Amino acid sequence: MTTKSNLITQKISFFSTQSYDKVFFEKYNADFGFELEFFEVQLNSRTINLMQDTAIVCVFVNDVVDAEVIEKLAENGVKIIALRCAGFNNVDLIAANKAGIRVCRVPSYSPEAVAEHAMAMILTLNRKTHKAYNRVREQNFSLNGLLGFDLHGKTVGVIGTGNIGKAFAKIVLGFGCKVLAFDINKDQEMEKLGVQYEPIETIFKSADIISLHCPLNDSTKHMINQSSLLQMKDNIMLINTSRGALINTTDIIEALKNGKVGYLGIDVYEQEEKLFFKDLSEDIIQDDDIQRLTSFPNMLLTAHQAFFTNEALTQIALTTFRNVSDLIIKKDIDNKVALLN
Repeated sequence: MTTKSNLITQKISFFSTQSYDKVFFEKYNADFGFELEFFEVQLNSRTINLMQDTAIVCVFVNDVVDAEVIEKLAENGVKIIALRCAGFNNVDLIAANKAGIRVCRVPSYSPEAVAEHAMAMILTLNRKTHKAYNRVREQNFSLNGLLGFDLHGKTVGVIGTGNIGKAFAKIVLGFGCKVLAFDINKDQEMEKLGVQYEPIETIFKSADIISLHCPLNDSTKHMINQSSLLQMKDNIMLINTSRGALINTTDIIEALKNGKVGYLGIDVYEQEEKLFFKDLSEDIIQDDDIQRLTSFPNMLLTAHQAFFTNEALTQIALTTFRNVSDLIIKKDIDNKVALLN
């Protein structure tokens, strides 16, 4: 492990921080010795000037790290952008490369945390345990409206078999499901376990449940849209614990309205940066789409909670610190985010 004796003390400025971020990063900084500065606000062009004399900025999924922000970061002397998450679609890598700013991420913290949350959403939507919980608290012990189905024997489509997708596939295999998968790279371990790789159109047509575990990029944005929804079985269950923009919000609302989608579980949302990680209980939310979505009785929303376990937060803190310290000392690491040729 890189220890604080190896490092010249440097400051890391964290944006979009919550109380739990401070707890975990302060706890594990003991072995690294960085100076830590926390801001609750999102990083964007208006908040960038909050930090002073900082060479390292640590950002999360909804921080805005576009070309304008990167230009200002470079002007302020920032040399490293450390993502404390796996996805990096919110960072303009071309601008960072031009500015000489290195970008690193946490590619794998706890795949099981997200995979288990996806399964929890499936079980909740199917067996309606959230509704049953509220009923019995009101002394309503009727079973009407709580009918579910056996997961055993159902066909589950897994879109993306990276670390999280593989963890999820193993879970649903344990439930006795048939698992179809789509990924640009087939995983031999998955095939040995019985996962069948198929074209994405086959999964759309064959699956009873589809769970999304792929990154957000130009080819995957709005992959769930009017056209792909029409290919799916009626009453399909869709689960998204990856990135909100994988689903076209307008099209999914229409599919819920007309009954094409029978169950929708999302831990992410296309416009979540305006909502998630905030207490808006006293506010009038201006987002009509989220209000419409949450009005459906067969829809379950959690606020980017899938990663939120003790094990995951521990690995996020440790990996982020190791990334930064190794970049300072070695100038190159495995977890850097490089431009694709």
